Amino acid sequence: MRNLAIFGLTAFLLVGRVPQLCAQVAVNDRVQGDVSPKQKFEVAGRPAFVIMPELVDLKKPVPWVWYAPTLPGLPEAREHWMFKQFLAAGIAIAGVDVEESYGSPEGRKIYSALYKELVDSWGFAPKAALLARSRGGLMLYSWACENPENVACIAGIYPVCDLRSYPGLEKASPAYGLTPAELEQKLDLYNPVARLAPLAKAKVPIFHIHGDVDATVPLEANSGAVAREYEKLGGSMVLDVPKGQGHNLWEGFFQSQALVDFVIASKNEARKVP
Repeated sequence: MRNLAIFGLTAFLLVGRVPQLCAQVAVNDRVQGDVSPKQKFEVAGRPAFVIMPELVDLKKPVPWVWYAPTLPGLPEAREHWMFKQFLAAGIAIAGVDVEESYGSPEGRKIYSALYKELVDSWGFAPKAALLARSRGGLMLYSWACENPENVACIAGIYPVCDLRSYPGLEKASPAYGLTPAELEQKLDLYNPVARLAPLAKAKVPIFHIHGDVDATVPLEANSGAVAREYEKLGGSMVLDVPKGQGHNLWEGFFQSQALVDFVIASKNEARKVP
């Protein structure tokens, strides 16, 4: 039995138009799978994808989930259970491969390019629902903290929120063009857990599911730290802590109905103009 832990926070209530493909999109370049085919294209020279729902409201912007990390092999079959429900609710799914950029400024530039492409050319909603798996937390949170007005909600599956925890400053620093010592001095500028104030001010709701024995991305240094800081800032966050689970492939992480319902509940917020 899993336990739901809410770190003293106000719990968020759980409960488009056809894209105009730009010239660079290879419409016939599709990947078949258990979910609708991916439409693959490039943004800022990096591979990106979109999965469209079968039915879209032509009179409204398309709500969407922004998944990270998009890397070779990710997203993968374990996400299909969630993706099917998003698609059935009329929500598209998108992502772009920014390599192992760990939330660095260069990676965030590519994220901004994807956002502009999808909103301006595909008719996607002004606010994205962010879905961060593991190190995708560094990428999505770093972008979200600089663009809170463009975020409908943030959902995380054991997401990394502290560079010191993973991958460590020694490994992350080259992506930032800094030495480990320089990155440590600038953590207040770059570390997601230290940059949550804009998200709280924008009233962005957060939901994380994170095991209590995660040795790769420790709960207390990541989701736990976000929960405590977000509470101080007046933000709304739900933290679901499955007992005895680590950084693993337990199906409960990827078949969390609470997480899916949380994301789907953001549909109306996603369409609001910032």
